[in-house]
Amino acid sequence: MFPEAILTQITDWTTASFLIALCVSLGVGLMIAASYMFRNVYTKGFAVTLVLMPMVVQVIICVVNGNLGTGVAVMGAFSLVRFRSAPGSAREITSIFLAMAVGIAVGVGYIALAVLMAVVFCAVSMALYLLPFGEMKNAEKDLKITIPESLDYTGVFDDLFEKYARRTELIGVRTTNMGSLYRLHYRVSLKNAAEEKAFIDDLRCRNGNLEISIGRPVSGREEL
Repeated sequence: MFPEAILTQITDWTTASFLIALCVSLGVGLMIAASYMFRNVYTKGFAVTLVLMPMVVQVIICVVNGNLGTGVAVMGAFSLVRFRSAPGSAREITSIFLAMAVGIAVGVGYIALAVLMAVVFCAVSMALYLLPFGEMKNAEKDLKITIPESLDYTGVFDDLFEKYARRTELIGVRTTNMGSLYRLHYRVSLKNAAEEKAFIDDLRCRNGNLEISIGRPVSGREEL
């Protein structure tokens, strides 16, 4: 039956079956890379890596093939690669793990299971990115306000924050221009994104029309 066919394992490798498995790894790698590139900012190098990784892992698993010493050596090599790599986003790490899992599945002979696993993951991943799942209704923004040193920033903008923002947090304060100016860094969540310009205009009236910037926060929250 179909469910049992998925778990069918290739135990006797031949040249033909190895080449077929290699082609399957390439096709699944292309699928994973396409899923990763969907609605995402990416580099060509990382996309190519996702395409090739299932093939590389499959070849390694086939070479090891029950040899304990070789397996330990391969595990050590993977550890060195991991510690020499820069931290990536959650989506990058997930895609890498999927590519490795698919390569392992193909390498041990579960070709149909590897294809099914990749298809299901890619379909679910693309569907979740199409849906508003996990999105914040009021996205946080970084607000930076420059004020003169003569202005006491404690509570000076509280009424405006109460009017326009749902939540406000002072991240930091630093001096600039030889100490004659202060730059305040806030993390804010606006009640209504359409009122952003009015919010900035009111802030300009309060800070003497000095520099104000607002934008998406630069955060490492998605890093693993």
